[in-house]
Amino acid sequence: MEKRKLGQSGLLVAPLAFGGNVFGWSANESTSFSLLDEFTATGFNLIDTADVYPRWVPGNSGGESETIIGKWMRDRGNRDKIIVATKAGGDMGEGKNVSKAYILKAAEASLKRLQTDYIDLYQTHFDNEATPVEETLAAYDTLIKAGKVRAIGASNMSAARLLASLEASKQNGLPRYETFQPEYNLYDRENYERQYAKICEEHHLSVINYYSLASGFLTGKYRTAADTGKSAARGQKALSYLNERGLRILAALDQVAAQYHSTPAGVALAWLLTRPAVAAPIASATSKEQLHELMNGVQLQLDTAAVALLNKASA
Repeated sequence: MEKRKLGQSGLLVAPLAFGGNVFGWSANESTSFSLLDEFTATGFNLIDTADVYPRWVPGNSGGESETIIGKWMRDRGNRDKIIVATKAGGDMGEGKNVSKAYILKAAEASLKRLQTDYIDLYQTHFDNEATPVEETLAAYDTLIKAGKVRAIGASNMSAARLLASLEASKQNGLPRYETFQPEYNLYDRENYERQYAKICEEHHLSVINYYSLASGFLTGKYRTAADTGKSAARGQKALSYLNERGLRILAALDQVAAQYHSTPAGVALAWLLTRPAVAAPIASATSKEQLHELMNGVQLQLDTAAVALLNKASA
């Protein structure tokens, strides 16, 4: 399977990241192990998680996803074959924090839960603009020099702060962000394409985008207001996509999916991989059937006509 570089880091990943937010939430430990086995059996290797996943579940305190991934890697003895991407800076009870002291502490906690000596890709999950970018990067510098982190990335950061971080890395000899993780999909295009795409392309940052399927809307599961009752968690979000443009996108996805004997979800992921800088869309699954749909989708090679049709429908 084709592997893609993450920035200038030397890390190589297959073109789909398993979104670990479901581990310890809608996928229990046994199901998570089964899904991870299936995911990696065909050569996929990038797992994206965060220390806060899934802290929102009643009774959870955060770290449950990392704990499951750590147990799975230990049981399978496959740490050297996996690219683990996790994050710090989210609210673990102390607010969003990207100070040096906090990141160093958070890294140790993540390493312990993951049962590993190093994190392949460590990402700033949520920025806090009260902290100078140089301080955050200095924390990563310490971790990289200690062999505890291989490369760094950013998410949920303003374009101005991302540029300031890249400039600080260059001026001060500090590690630079090699990846950026925005919300980006066939429906939600404008923010990334207007604010971040040029930065990522010019600075050779690889994009590993979240909400790749627009909270399930691009699977075609939600086509009427009545359909949004199928999922309390995602139904309300899906309602916001049920408009003329959203239905036009679904119609285009149906047309291309029929042409390629695929599914709307598969085509939506394949379209992302035609976009400059996108290395591996992040998507989650809670069943093997869903997972196969995602894995097959990212291996589709859309022709120029199919891409043009999707571009026009989603413009």
